Amino acid sequence: MSEVPPQGVVRDETPDQDMLTRSWARHPGVLGWLGQCNHKAVGKRFVVTAFVFFLIGGILALLMRVQLGVPEAGFLGPEAYNAAFTMHGSIMMFLFAVPILEGLAIYFVPLMVGARDMPMPRLNAFGYWAYLFGGLFLLSSALVGAVPDRGWFAYVPLTGPEFSPGDNMDFWLLGVTFVEISGIVAAIEIIVLIARFRAPGMSLSRMPIFAWTALVTSLMILFAFPPLVAGSVMLELDRKIGTAFYDPALGGNPLLWQHVFWYFGHPEVYIQLLPGVGIVATAIETATKRSLVGRTLAIASIVAIGILSFGLWVHHMFAAGLPTLGMSFFTAASFMITVPTGVLIFSFIATLWPGGFRWTPALLWSMGFVVIFVLGGITGVMVASVPFNWQIHDTFFVVGHFHYVLIGGVVFPIFAALHHWLPKLTGWAFSRSLAVWSFWLTFIGFNVTFFPHHQLGFMGMPRRVYTYPEQFGWGPLNLLSTVGAFVTALGVLLFVVSVAMAAVRREPAGDDPWGGGTLEWATTSPPPGYNFATIPAVRSATPLWDTADPSYRSGEPWQDEYENPDELVRVGLATTGLDAIPEQVVVLPGHSLWPLLLALFIAVALFGLLIDSGLIMVLGVLACVASGIGWLWPGRKP
Repeated sequence: MSEVPPQGVVRDETPDQDMLTRSWARHPGVLGWLGQCNHKAVGKRFVVTAFVFFLIGGILALLMRVQLGVPEAGFLGPEAYNAAFTMHGSIMMFLFAVPILEGLAIYFVPLMVGARDMPMPRLNAFGYWAYLFGGLFLLSSALVGAVPDRGWFAYVPLTGPEFSPGDNMDFWLLGVTFVEISGIVAAIEIIVLIARFRAPGMSLSRMPIFAWTALVTSLMILFAFPPLVAGSVMLELDRKIGTAFYDPALGGNPLLWQHVFWYFGHPEVYIQLLPGVGIVATAIETATKRSLVGRTLAIASIVAIGILSFGLWVHHMFAAGLPTLGMSFFTAASFMITVPTGVLIFSFIATLWPGGFRWTPALLWSMGFVVIFVLGGITGVMVASVPFNWQIHDTFFVVGHFHYVLIGGVVFPIFAALHHWLPKLTGWAFSRSLAVWSFWLTFIGFNVTFFPHHQLGFMGMPRRVYTYPEQFGWGPLNLLSTVGAFVTALGVLLFVVSVAMAAVRREPAGDDPWGGGTLEWATTSPPPGYNFATIPAVRSATPLWDTADPSYRSGEPWQDEYENPDELVRVGLATTGLDAIPEQVVVLPGHSLWPLLLALFIAVALFGLLIDSGLIMVLGVLACVASGIGWLWPGRKP
């Protein structure tokens, strides 16, 4: 085994790029487009679909703010408000935040670690189709007038068969469960990718911060999402066949749902936050042209947050009548997690402290993250205290707190990521002035919208109400909040306009417009189907800033097989887990419609379950089995 070069990443133009281009080209026509399994196609679909869901959820939020803008408004009735409230929360939590972050990871982590594709491309494609059909299944409830209306948290017994006899919550349970399966699939893909498909020389200590956050997040998903899937299945069984998991009259326990849901729900906050941290770290490193200060400690903090996040869920249940001693342990854990979080914030500040950085749009959105998330974290420490929590539980103070955490910790980093990576993804240059205006309108509008919520909570305004009397004095702050919501919407609209203008102009952005240091910037914009003509070899965490010998070629025995396959096949390089030493060349599957068909027939089976049609359900299951056989049927071996 020959040595990895002293430093840097290198490229060589000797491979037969025509052969590579033909091997990685998608099939023609609509079926070719539907059958794409390449990680870039799948990642792009995740990002675009999730952003569309985000816009739908934002429109629902505006409708709710119009209703709450003045006392005793009649814009939305109680039933319509409950439906808008439920769907807004469900869309933002299940259909937007995690899917768009997983989409960014699916697209960019293979590029960052020097891989040509995900390790299981067809499974990766199935994850997207499961997400799409699960989301459409949930939204289709509006077509039949059965929109879920019991809250995005689906508390029992309100969502049980006694109080929700229609199909409303069945749509929610089946759709959300399908989407959660998609999240688990994407997590498995990312874990295997990072464990075995990194470029030679990219040891774990040299992985980009974003790849680290993707890895920790994916491991968290494997522990957090299955309990929610199990809990949703149990609730659906209670509704459909009369089991009693949550019915106290028959020996069940309604608090079981809260434990199951929040065991998923609080790690979910950090599942959304950690990729945001990776995005902000990437934007700061690129803007300053230096590695993150305290990089090793920052990585350790990311791992610590991933572990500690599973010990916090009961602070959502302090008013549920649990033993005080038990609640004190969850208070302590809620305080403890602020330590690694603070380490990350100080690492960001220390990296920027020497100055001399470039104010890129991504850095601007990242600074918005720091300000807003720190404020949300402060109120998070407050609600983690049991006596304080009892006073503000289920008030608008909590609404203000979690929007500061989730929008500051998730939405702002997502916009930072879009401004940072869209030039690479599309090849287009974007308007800097529109990016700046979009940021300031969103930043100001957000604070005008949600900061008053804290005062409204202190004034006693409960959450989950569709109207309020004028004499309570909540009207002025609610009107201010509604105005802020529309300012925020204008900021988001400017971003959409910026993307549309860039698509019309198609002005080339260049391969590396920001001067990034990680491997995704070593390719063209957008990247070719095969990502890298010659396998990169790295010796640092920022290889593009440390290149020494651009003519290096490793001369490994696998090199020709990897770069110049004798047949039109797609190949990837598997490396060892810790030090990324090359082990074997792996043949990767290409075009396939089986992932789409399997996801479609699962949706058909779920529809049969929804309408209590045994025939449709059985036909859907049989079609799923046939699709699975077709998927696994052995093909031509190269």
